[in-house]
Amino acid sequence: MNYNQNQKLAQITSQTLIIGVDIAKFNHVARAQDFRGVELGSSLSFENTIMGFNSLLEWIQKLIVNHKMDQVIIGMEPTGHYWLNLAQFLKENKIKFVVVNPLHVKKAKELDDNSPTKNDVKDAKVIAQLVKDARYAEPNIPEGVYAELRGARKIRDLLSVDLQSVQGQIHNWIDRYFPELLTVFKKWEGKAALQILKLNLLPHELVKLSDQELLTHLRKAVKRGVGLAKMQELKQVANLSIGIRQGSEMAKLELQTLLEKYEFIQMKFEDLESQMDSLLEHVPGVEQMLGITGIGRDTIIGFFSEVGDLSQYTHPRQIIKLAGLNLKENTSGKHKGQTKITKRGRKKLRALLFKVVMPLVAKNSAFKALHEYYTTRPNNPLKKMQSMIALCNKLIRILFAIGKKKFEFSEERMLSDIPHMALSQEAA
Repeated sequence: MNYNQNQKLAQITSQTLIIGVDIAKFNHVARAQDFRGVELGSSLSFENTIMGFNSLLEWIQKLIVNHKMDQVIIGMEPTGHYWLNLAQFLKENKIKFVVVNPLHVKKAKELDDNSPTKNDVKDAKVIAQLVKDARYAEPNIPEGVYAELRGARKIRDLLSVDLQSVQGQIHNWIDRYFPELLTVFKKWEGKAALQILKLNLLPHELVKLSDQELLTHLRKAVKRGVGLAKMQELKQVANLSIGIRQGSEMAKLELQTLLEKYEFIQMKFEDLESQMDSLLEHVPGVEQMLGITGIGRDTIIGFFSEVGDLSQYTHPRQIIKLAGLNLKENTSGKHKGQTKITKRGRKKLRALLFKVVMPLVAKNSAFKALHEYYTTRPNNPLKKMQSMIALCNKLIRILFAIGKKKFEFSEERMLSDIPHMALSQEAA
């Protein structure tokens, strides 16, 4: 993964065949050119199938022979998820591929013909031109355990959405058919309340059971803490319930269905958490990262699922840029604009880092001291939000260094970044 613009330009030589591919769901379009921007051959339209991919390889080989090229670089837009199949195919065939920013394509498409016209053939040429000018990025597609972690994180996000939906539906059911239940139990997700709901009875049916029958059923899930007094209280509120009684059979079927979905999702969560723990055992530096006060396994999973293998990076600035936490400033003449983060990159990674820095400032003495220094230093004090962003970048550097060298985190060493703390340590 090249960080320097000159390094990218150096990869484009007179012997480089540059190909731009416009990605679509069913059919892709490719156009080729040399390092000067001279188009080579005619465009190729190929299907998003193995036969289409093979036809792309044959087309490339003909161009290499006809124009005496010795290397190929293919650029494409990361359009949705449709580009991933072609990227995997190119990687298996050891063909270098890069991605260009769709926003750059949109802004550059008028340079050649001064027209806002958009079509697949034109976009393919614009992409090739951007690659020629080294306006591209080399994607870090996760492999092995990092690909598994990204997949696991995606599954967990999907399960979280489904769980929130089911929780809301069960709460809705309680509000309609047994609103008084939550006056007896603090929350319906507690073991006792869930066990009562599993009786699958409406309030007017629940009162027909004896206190002992209710307690016997409850003891299947709760061994202590809830007794006959609680069952009597439950029956009292059930007897005075304003819950709907019409359509009782379908109401009970609805509750049964929702509870089964709820338990199924919870079971899947447990299985997934176990698998993610096993995956983390194969990631270098995880044990040392978990030794940092305020850092948990969910943070580590989220970080590596977004970043991938740290060996693919040569400097933490690359990860800072990937998260969109690098700074930008708009200046013109005497006007100097505010400095802000670019927000160009993986927004999930950026959100994860910000969420974890907040508890770090509260629980970790080193981060807390550094935050206080940033916001109160006499020269160029930062606002609280600016300090948080600076600490996000600091955290990236720490995780990057630990992942590379596997050393233990030292709060004393981190505090040495604060001038007055460094002086006190030297004096000691």
